Amino acid sequence: MYAVSAGTQRGITISLFVIFVVITLGLTIWASRQTRTATDFYAGGRSFSGFQNGMAIGGDYMSAASFLGIAGLIALNGYDGFLYSIGFLVAWLVALLLVAELLRNSGKYTMADVLAFRMRQPPVRTAAAVSTVTVSIFYLLAQMVGAGALVALLLGIAPGTTFLGMDANTAKIATIILIGALMIIYVTVGGMKGTTYVQIVKAFMLMLGAALMTLLVLWHYKFNLSSLLGDAATQDGRGDAFLEPGLVYGREVAGDALQTFYHKMDLLSLGMALVLGTAGLPHILIRFYTVPTARMARRSVLWAIGIIGTFYLFTLALGFGAAALVGGEAIRTQNPGGNTAAPQLANALGVQFFGGELGGVTFLAVIAAVAFATILAVVAGLTLASSSSLSHDFYANVVRKGQATEQQEVRVARVSALVIGAVSIVLGVLARDLNVAFLVALAFAVAASGNLPAILYSLFWKRFNTRGALWAIYGGLISAVVLVFFSPVVSGSASAMFKDHDWSWFPLQNPGIISIPVGFLCGWLGTILSKESNPEKYAELEVRSLTGVGAH
Repeated sequence: MYAVSAGTQRGITISLFVIFVVITLGLTIWASRQTRTATDFYAGGRSFSGFQNGMAIGGDYMSAASFLGIAGLIALNGYDGFLYSIGFLVAWLVALLLVAELLRNSGKYTMADVLAFRMRQPPVRTAAAVSTVTVSIFYLLAQMVGAGALVALLLGIAPGTTFLGMDANTAKIATIILIGALMIIYVTVGGMKGTTYVQIVKAFMLMLGAALMTLLVLWHYKFNLSSLLGDAATQDGRGDAFLEPGLVYGREVAGDALQTFYHKMDLLSLGMALVLGTAGLPHILIRFYTVPTARMARRSVLWAIGIIGTFYLFTLALGFGAAALVGGEAIRTQNPGGNTAAPQLANALGVQFFGGELGGVTFLAVIAAVAFATILAVVAGLTLASSSSLSHDFYANVVRKGQATEQQEVRVARVSALVIGAVSIVLGVLARDLNVAFLVALAFAVAASGNLPAILYSLFWKRFNTRGALWAIYGGLISAVVLVFFSPVVSGSASAMFKDHDWSWFPLQNPGIISIPVGFLCGWLGTILSKESNPEKYAELEVRSLTGVGAH
């Protein structure tokens, strides 16, 4: 068998990554020439078809958490890992049925356009901007961590070895900085048009790569799913427990009723966050503004559900295939969070089907390039959502009280992208050893706690007012962030962000079961404690949201 040197592996990997970056930068520069107005920058000129926007939504949604994190969770945790796939997919029904069309008809560029329509603009837009940035940074963290997890594997940096003077840990940090720099370039140069085309290219590449890997895994097992699952359970060493619920989430602890209760509540909390979070994600919500009509918004969501649903079926084969052909021990050795399971599976499949070690290295490099494409596309969308909210909601409508020019708005959006990128880089370095799907679940919990109550109340409750909106956003947001900060995710556990410290008192890993009801309760309480009411404005919003009259 031909032995592939580390230099050859690195050369193939870096070459493919550079090719993708050059192509996407070319798209971004081309798009920048089409970006002349604020509508072009924020909403891509509302020029995308339902299929194009559906592909872009898929590209935005199928993040590092989907490709790397879920595959890793299934490979390490079996049945329980697939809960993420189910939750992420079912969440789209909430987005389709409750918010997609209504938001498209009611807003212009951001979520706050809907929230502030019948309320006092400055406080509501400020709250929406704070919430948007917070959710986006949580989500950005996951993408940065995913990028860092790939590096040591791709560059062949084993413990005790270096590449260009960098050990594995330094290489992770360098990659997080590189990804952050690229995402800033995509947003500041290309705006929504550039970001959307990058997401479409990425969605195509990801679906193609995942489909090929799934086909090869099934081919290896002669399309016998029972053999695949049985081999995965045997390799894992936990037997049937690997294929049954309760291995990680909702498991029973013998003789400890309290811990059993916490595990079951954590499962319920995770489910609530995953199912309700999508409808509150700012970078997904702004995608509804890139199509010309509400009908196109519905159609784009239907395309997205089809694309995303197919992909999540692929994650079953990727996760269990990695467990069977790579093994949980090898995956944990490479990355404790399991984030490299899919690339390691690609290497194993390449060795088997594409001519030995050289084929393995090449296929690994191709799938890794797809993973990097995934990360770059998602971070660009997240950064655009955050910078748009800061410029359009906070700067233009709060600081300048609606008097800012379009050129000034876009300039502030570009500066905001730079700042958000820098913050994400720093936090990504701190969180580089956590599982990416797990981090995204936290972002979903924050979105479902702060944004979703305010959106639903605003669209469907006539009595809802400014105080209710502020209490809903801040109450849900603060409760979610505080509970995460005092949870085992941040301190007090072996897998925490700060392993050597312990200030945790909240026993659950996901705050959704507490913070989501808190968000809805605060919104209701704030509303009934205020005398403000504007039924005429609500009637106007209702007509606009349901019919599209006056939509931008």
